[in-house]
Amino acid sequence: MELKTIWAVYYSATGTTAKMVRTVAEALAERLNLPLEERSFTRPGERAEVLRFSKEDLVVVGSPTYAGRLPNKILPDFQEKLRGNGALAVPIVLFGNRSYDNSLAELRSVLEADGFCPMAAGAFVGRHAFTDELAFGRPGWSDLSEAKDFAGRIAEKVRAGAAGPVRVPGDPTAPYYVPKGVDGEPVKFLRAKPKTDFARCSRCGACARACPMGAIDPQNVAEVPGTCIKCQSCVRKCTRGAKYFDDPAFLSHVAMLEKNFQEPRENQVFL
Repeated sequence: MELKTIWAVYYSATGTTAKMVRTVAEALAERLNLPLEERSFTRPGERAEVLRFSKEDLVVVGSPTYAGRLPNKILPDFQEKLRGNGALAVPIVLFGNRSYDNSLAELRSVLEADGFCPMAAGAFVGRHAFTDELAFGRPGWSDLSEAKDFAGRIAEKVRAGAAGPVRVPGDPTAPYYVPKGVDGEPVKFLRAKPKTDFARCSRCGACARACPMGAIDPQNVAEVPGTCIKCQSCVRKCTRGAKYFDDPAFLSHVAMLEKNFQEPRENQVFL
């Protein structure tokens, strides 16, 4: 069966994963002379329906790395709302200059269980959601160039009829990374939620609309009755800088990351 469509599918709370997945998918569509379809898997409404594919599709699927794995609150949607039916897949993860740990292995495993055939995979560096001190400006020009080259190699593999399974490092069942503070000791900030500076807030509701968990009350954006996954979407997408986190454990973890993970990491691809 010949391919008929390239797909870009992603969960991307702050936009970096979407940028990378879109770059790879667009380059694939151009090189294989196929139409491109795009589906965001980020907001609750976008994850409501099951996405079904077929052997005529090549699907580039992306997720950011949260604590070394896929976001645990989004994982059930990756497992239940994507149906490959034999479609080729390219799992892609973004990581904030620390490590992608086991996230790529997990995404590959999940897609295979969903009925996809993972035939290439990539882990790319993107600006850390917590701080601009780590990988600021990435993915940048050179990262996108690498992504396009990666897409070209995938296209060659497809044309050669060599779309066999890809192997990636990591353990899809490994525990989540345990965040640490500046003292090197484990820290817990599961209950941390964003605060609102009403001297800056215009009450436009953009933060509530952007939240991938639907956790922020749109009628009173200072209230966060739902589950916050610390994705920073509300912080990053507030144009007035009115959203922020002040949890001491969270800030200590951010300071640790800024201290220990400044050295630029490299992208890794697997075919």
